Amino acid sequence: MAGQGQGNPAVVGLAGFGLTTLLLQFHNLGWCGTGVVFCAAVILGGGAQLIAGLQEFKCGNNFGYSAFTVFGAFWIALGMIWLILDLQGAQNTFIGKHLKITATDIGVFLVAFTLYGGILWVASLRISAVMAFTFTSLLFGFVGLDLVFLADMRWLMTAVALDLIVCALGAWYMMAHIIFLQIYGTDVLPVGRPWIRIEQSAPQGDESAFEPSEA
Repeated sequence: MAGQGQGNPAVVGLAGFGLTTLLLQFHNLGWCGTGVVFCAAVILGGGAQLIAGLQEFKCGNNFGYSAFTVFGAFWIALGMIWLILDLQGAQNTFIGKHLKITATDIGVFLVAFTLYGGILWVASLRISAVMAFTFTSLLFGFVGLDLVFLADMRWLMTAVALDLIVCALGAWYMMAHIIFLQIYGTDVLPVGRPWIRIEQSAPQGDESAFEPSEA
């Protein structure tokens, strides 16, 4: 691989997002505990996506920069929420009343990211079909989680988990698309045309959001 151009940071960001999202849904389905999800959230969902986002900044890609950096921060914040929830239930805890977290607090936190995800969803409609599909499933998942925590509709959790598993696999599909396109020199896993097509040139860096760098 020596002598090739700079790598595409999206392959790391999409991998971290997809893997952590997948693990969290395995937990929501009762297949694993929170410990492994916490570690993945901090290192992969958080750290790996933050690194990818900062590299997207260097590429001039506002969509990738915002998505990976903010969702990386989301996973770290979610990990901190789990940590505080765990500590506030411990005997002789040092968590004071101002740091205590309720289900409503988590719901409000998720609503804020639902609104942010809605903005990225609109942008995703101009990138590719798979990108739009992935962000559509992500938006449905966030809305479902909002209802779970704010309206106590816990019966939705299984459907939300399955939806977000699809979202995670969509992210991995885009990751594989980028890697295979460079390795095989042909579009092995096409991502499809944008759902919204406007006959004008997009700002530099936007439409090439998740395409491999040239050698």
